[in-house]
Amino acid sequence: MEVKLPTFNSVFSIDCVIFGFEAGELKILLIERNEEPFKDWLALPGYIVEQDESIDDAAERILYELTGLRDLHMQQFHTFGEVDRHPQGRVITVAYYALIRINGQKEVKPVTQYAKSAFWHPVNELPKLAFDHSEIFETGFNKIRRRLNYQPIAFELLPEKFTLTQLQSLYEAVLNKKLDKRNFRKKMLSYGFLKELDEKQKGVSYRAAKLYKFDRRKYTKIFQNDLNLDK
Repeated sequence: MEVKLPTFNSVFSIDCVIFGFEAGELKILLIERNEEPFKDWLALPGYIVEQDESIDDAAERILYELTGLRDLHMQQFHTFGEVDRHPQGRVITVAYYALIRINGQKEVKPVTQYAKSAFWHPVNELPKLAFDHSEIFETGFNKIRRRLNYQPIAFELLPEKFTLTQLQSLYEAVLNKKLDKRNFRKKMLSYGFLKELDEKQKGVSYRAAKLYKFDRRKYTKIFQNDLNLDK
């Protein structure tokens, strides 16, 4: 005799923490919600996972529908499952993060009615977000702060060609502290994975600085220590 097992009803959502860097500022991608609950609030790009799709497929779909971006390399970093995190019932969210170069990205724009708009917002001026999205953002932000000490993630946010000033500005924005210019440059150049180019900045009103590129192959070959700037 066949035993009929009970059916489980679970609701999962995806929330995306997408970081970018522009004009010396670290930014986060936000949307303005167009539906209740929290209509008109700012929020991370996020929505409910459909019953017939995987978590990863849902992350790609939701980010595209709410921002117009696709084909980003996103990674899961945490699951949030507090019982009362959603006013309509139990919703467990899987959070993803990505680091992208804003320069050259197409305009962010929702392709669904669930969001009114999508835009980049400085992380140091972040207002209170819908649901528990402020907590999700902080968890993601702390994740990239830790990764900055042992992986070359800074170069995922910078233009392909960058100045040492831009590199230092990014580190200061993520770490939220000022770094000594001389010591920072000495340490970064000592690693050997920055390739100095025979090029300088263009279109600047001040003295043009040298440009550098990140040599990922050299990094992989020689790097065994962390990048902790407190050492």
